Order: sequence, then C-alpha cells, then structure tokens
Amino acid sequence: MRFKFTKMEGLGNDYIYVNGFEERIDDDIKPELVRKMSDRHFGIGGDGMIFINPSKIADFEMEMWNANGTRAQMCGNGMRCVAKYVYDHKMTEAENFTVESAGKIKYIKVFPKDGEADTVEVNMGEPILEPAEIPVIATGENAVNVPIEILGKTYGITAVSMGNPHGVVFMKGVKDLDMTKDNFGSAFEHHPMFPERVNTEFVEVLDRKHILMRVWERGTGETLACGTGACASAVAGVLNGLTDREVTVTLLGGDLLIRWDEKSNLIYMTGPARKVFDGEAEY
Repeated sequence: MRFKFTKMEGLGNDYIYVNGFEERIDDDIKPELVRKMSDRHFGIGGDGMIFINPSKIADFEMEMWNANGTRAQMCGNGMRCVAKYVYDHKMTEAENFTVESAGKIKYIKVFPKDGEADTVEVNMGEPILEPAEIPVIATGENAVNVPIEILGKTYGITAVSMGNPHGVVFMKGVKDLDMTKDNFGSAFEHHPMFPERVNTEFVEVLDRKHILMRVWERGTGETLACGTGACASAVAGVLNGLTDREVTVTLLGGDLLIRWDEKSNLIYMTGPARKVFDGEAEY
C-alpha cells in the first residue's frame, strides 16, 4: 500500500498528515502504521500521525494518533497544522471554519500571507476543571496545587482538561530539567491520580505575562511544544494567582500566545504552522 503524506510542524511538534478525503487507509492497520511511520530511524519520523477527514458536524475532522499507535483526543499544534493544510490546499476558501476532534468542534481563524496560512488562531473552548471530567482523583470542585508524590518528592499539581488531561507543575529550573532521569516524566504520566494517564507541563513563571514551559506528553514523551498544554498552563497560572489572563508561553519550539477570556470563559491560542515536506510512503 502506498499513500501520500505531508510532514508538518507547529513549534517543532511534528506530525505526519494524511488527506483522508483522498487516501483510504483501513482503521485496523492504523495502530501499526502509525508506530512504523512515526519512528525517526526506520520511518518518516514524527510525534504521531493525523488524518484529515470529512466530518458530519464540522467542516473537517482531525483524527489524531500518538507515536505509540494509541488514539489521542486533541492537539493544539496539530489543529493549527490541519488548518494550514486545508487552507493551503484550497479545500476551503474561508478564513474562518470548523474542525472536529474526538467529537468536539474547534473554531479556526486563519491569518494568511502570500496566499497561504501563516498564523492560526484556534478557539480552544472552555477549560474543564471538574476532577471527574478531567479525569483526576481529587476532592473538591477543582484540583489546584494538589500534592503529588513522584520518586519520593512531593510536588504541587494543577489538573486541567482541554479535551485531554493535563497536570501543570510550577517549579524553578525548568530549562535544566532532565525528564528521562529515573523515568521522571513517565512517573507523572502513569501516576494513579490520573486514571487515563496525563500530559504533564513543567512551568516556570518569568513574569505575569510570560511563562516558560516544557511538556511530557502521554504516549509520546517530551515534545518541543504542546498547544493544549500551553492552554492548560495558562489556565493553571490564573487559578494559582501567578499570571494574567493573556500570556506568552515559551516552549522549546517557540512561542504561543494564549488568552483566557474572562467574560466568555473561552481560551484562544495563536501561533504558527509550517509545512516541512510532501512525500509518498509504502506500508
């Protein structure tokens, strides 16, 4: 089986994109296909694969898979790349359109340059803070700065869902953090406090309008950027009284602007998306 693909990245968060309007790939082979193609030594290489499909409830659907062959619910960087793909490939002429991911609809605004999408704003919806809906095992109306023991040390973690579960840890020395030492990042991901595992953001507050963030994504490991994680970190910053409602999030791959609108309770993420190359693969 041969299929065409496009390698794209949003702040270094790279995925293999397949046009599901044109390519037909059976669902039962996708887990193994994703694992093989995501391998950076024996495949194309990426943080996973994203299929751009028709949708019954939106203009397009984003079907997202982690590099380990498991389904994922949402990816902000991936969503921006989907928006760029459909706009640049003239699958829509509109600068405002909708994309479904895991049954949830996101509202997109494209800012074009020279006829192609340059920057994309995504209305990421409302943050989910109820512990049972994240899900996280915690008491009370939300889980803000809850103690969590990792490798014999206690941290404070704030749980937020942006369609996928996140745990935000505020700390110093984020730049020098070694997430692989003693399986530090994996210990957060698999902690029993999070029954569906968790994406973990390690955040250092530079000032009330600027934070530094690194992320360990469930099913993938550390990545250069995570859009939903940046949104969760911005929300956690407000909940902990550390940041304003509009904040620049600096990730290893670059910057995102995140705004949590107080009146509407909606979160807006703005950042770049870029095509790396087109190709054809055989499986």
